[in-house]
Amino acid sequence: MKIYTKTGDAGSTMLIGGLRVPKYDIRIEAYGTVDELNAYIGLIRDENISDHQKQILRQVQDHLFIIGSNLAAAPGKSKMKLPQVLPEDIDLLEQEIDAMQDILSPLRHFILPGGSKAVSHCHIARCVCRRAERITVHLKEESFVEDIIIIYLNRLSDYLFVLSRKVAHDNQIEETIWLPRG
Repeated sequence: MKIYTKTGDAGSTMLIGGLRVPKYDIRIEAYGTVDELNAYIGLIRDENISDHQKQILRQVQDHLFIIGSNLAAAPGKSKMKLPQVLPEDIDLLEQEIDAMQDILSPLRHFILPGGSKAVSHCHIARCVCRRAERITVHLKEESFVEDIIIIYLNRLSDYLFVLSRKVAHDNQIEETIWLPRG
């Protein structure tokens, strides 16, 4: 299979189901941002984090591929049976958040991103996740998007924030709190 098809050279691309849209279409922005997020998750997995965290992030990457494929499908046009995000996938994120928060000190201030590459990568992924969520919410106003996709992205950004704190904790990195002027 050739990697290049030349069919997108004029600035359009094909969705699952055969519909051609401009490459700036909001649907392309949505699944492209999810793909960007997936790449950042891979970067976090390459850092010095626990095997358990790597295993959870591997599952997250699988879920993001599912989300991307659903966002890449033209509503009502595809006859392909696509995998779906399940409520258990959100439950997993919530269980992981709760388990990490049981170990961490309570959050009393905003935290400035940074402290190590791994912590910073978690924060960058969180920001990209929030952008993916915003774009997907916008897409939902124009076209069909399963509610569970937006819920998953919302919960994932929470998970990534708590993961940043847990990675800092595990590596004995002091969090830098933000104190407003005043």
